[in-house]
Amino acid sequence: MDTLTVGKCSMELARGDITRESCAAIVNAANKTLLGGGGVDGAIHRAGGPAILDACRKLNGCETGDAKITTGGNLEAKYVIHTVGPVWNGGTRNEAAKLASCYRRSLEIAVENDCESVAFPAISTGVYGYPIVQAAEVALGTVCEFLTETGHPQTVRFILFSESDLEVYRAALATLASKIKDS
Repeated sequence: MDTLTVGKCSMELARGDITRESCAAIVNAANKTLLGGGGVDGAIHRAGGPAILDACRKLNGCETGDAKITTGGNLEAKYVIHTVGPVWNGGTRNEAAKLASCYRRSLEIAVENDCESVAFPAISTGVYGYPIVQAAEVALGTVCEFLTETGHPQTVRFILFSESDLEVYRAALATLASKIKDS
């Protein structure tokens, strides 16, 4: 596992299935309805069972860049934090700021709910088409900044589905570590 220590916190990378994570909260790359979909969203709803969908129905959806929390249902994680990432439009529609907001809002909600461990997927990189290299830079940079500012949560994991995505995140983590070291 690849790890970067940020103060008393750690950022970790791993290849795996986010639905099997035992963190306090896992993050769902959701659509605006929060009622399930494909990819990570569908996998979390299937693995977590009907309690997640029931809780999502009461939330009245979610805007791009925001996040909302529900039970983890049948998952090992106590909570699911649902966030809606931006659809990639060539980078001309404030996509980076919206993606950064997904990570920031998810972490704020995790801290508000005393979650000391959180697992993220690669938000917006599937059907939303966000290029993985740029997405990894935004994700890792935003989380590092948040951990530096707040000192929480204690552990943030990025769970990547494919080996190629993990390699991209490893490269981005190495670049971020170099920048921190040089500053």
